[in-house]
Amino acid sequence: MKALIVIDMQNGFCHPEGSLPKLGHALAGADAAVAGAAVAVSSAREQGMPVIFTRHVYRPGFSDEGPWLTGRSPDLAAVGGLLAGSWDGDVVDELNVAKDDLIVDKCRLDAFQWTSLEPLLRGLGVTELVACGVVTNFCVETTVRSAIMRDFEVTLLEDCCAAQTPRLHEIGVEVMRDCGFATVTRVAAFAGATVAA
Repeated sequence: MKALIVIDMQNGFCHPEGSLPKLGHALAGADAAVAGAAVAVSSAREQGMPVIFTRHVYRPGFSDEGPWLTGRSPDLAAVGGLLAGSWDGDVVDELNVAKDDLIVDKCRLDAFQWTSLEPLLRGLGVTELVACGVVTNFCVETTVRSAIMRDFEVTLLEDCCAAQTPRLHEIGVEVMRDCGFATVTRVAAFAGATVAA
């Protein structure tokens, strides 16, 4: 069984008024990636495929952020970015999170680390993930690698992902594809397969 996992497509990353764009960490191609992910979400639902959204969020006080992530964006706590329960931490409206969709919160790049994602997937009988989201070369790539180590097959929707620069996005996709971590395709092929199914 397949599930669609949409990684960290939150206001804080993808909306122009989000905390990270305001702090100078905007993602190149975020709008196009979100639009593509919306098609993927709709197509997955049409097929009856579970849709799982991850949210990268922190608790008040940011004590769960950790030194490495704090070093990557030292001003995030000061602006209350990616705070659990905030607009910034929520999934973008364009993806229309539905009541039957599943949400997994995390505080590290790997969506499997310290979360309920793996038992959730095992309980659903999922053996293959269709992945998209942000940031391509950070949370997406790390989660894809982690999925492979847990024996899930992964398909990456490359045009539903974004990174800080087009080159960083391309590098992340290239690593995942050429190292065999994921089968790389585009949302039109995924949506077409869904329609055909």
